Amino acid sequence: MEKIQTVEIYDSEYETTYTAQIQKNGDGWIGWIQEHPKVKCEDSTQEALLETLENTLYETLEADWEAWDRQLEEDAKTGKLDKLEGNVLEDLRAGRCKDL
Repeated sequence: MEKIQTVEIYDSEYETTYTAQIQKNGDGWIGWIQEHPKVKCEDSTQEALLETLENTLYETLEADWEAWDRQLEEDAKTGKLDKLEGNVLEDLRAGRCKDL
């Protein structure tokens, strides 16, 4: 294997820059996103790998957000957020909130 290279991938939807670590591996390339360990890919060329990493990162981020949304909805249905809602309403009534 050759030396690991660092490439930044900018996600315009989330306005975040991610760090891709890529490396030539035999006849192909391997890579991963440092900030998101679920994203690991292989491809035949460096250009194809970067595109695959970007697409996989986007799909993973979307899946994570959807899972987060489902969990939040479930927590709301089961009453896990009731105490938090009470705290927020108490702060609002006591004037401890300000408009953004």
